[in-house]
Amino acid sequence: MKRHHRGLWRSWVVWVTLGEALGFCAPALVGAATASEPAAVSVPGLLAAGAIEGMALGAAQAHVLRGAVPGLPGRQWIAATATAAVVAYAIGLAPSTVGFTALPGWAQIPLGAAGGLGLLLSIGVAQWLVLRRFVPGAAHWIWITAVAWLAGLAVFLTIATPLWHEGQALSVTILVGIAAGLIMAATVAAVTGRGLVWLLGRHRTADPARAQMQARPGR
Repeated sequence: MKRHHRGLWRSWVVWVTLGEALGFCAPALVGAATASEPAAVSVPGLLAAGAIEGMALGAAQAHVLRGAVPGLPGRQWIAATATAAVVAYAIGLAPSTVGFTALPGWAQIPLGAAGGLGLLLSIGVAQWLVLRRFVPGAAHWIWITAVAWLAGLAVFLTIATPLWHEGQALSVTILVGIAAGLIMAATVAAVTGRGLVWLLGRHRTADPARAQMQARPGR
């Protein structure tokens, strides 16, 4: 990795880890506080917390992208990320609130797969709608973020699930969630950071070649 690429990657990892970790505190706190509440209380709270998480993540990413992608509208990026986060939380909460478990197995499998795919693609698609106006080939960002969140969520569940127990103190539940969320944030930041460096490097490498072809006689 070239020096300026390493600088971008490090800046991205630091800011995105910080933004996502701080943002995730909102759903971690709300989720722990409303765990025993009915869906009419917990779901709106978690959706609002998801919006806060998305805003924090989007703001951290926009801070780094301001220098890496000139002209990128930070407010649009933040709004797109927050909206996608709400969609992702809605998809994630749907199985426990719409009678999913009452469906026959043959229906649960495709619906679950579709929901999981939608959850993983939500942020990437929303951000791509903004990024595509500034970076050729920005559609790659969709699968980059999907892979990053798949890895991040896997890490989170691997760490948090064995440490959460019924009847444990609320403070312990919150601390476990925040700690696992920090590691999840770092995982997502590291993977998306490598993807961003590759995507921007690919774009900048292609620009001189495109300009040279356009400058040839007869073109």
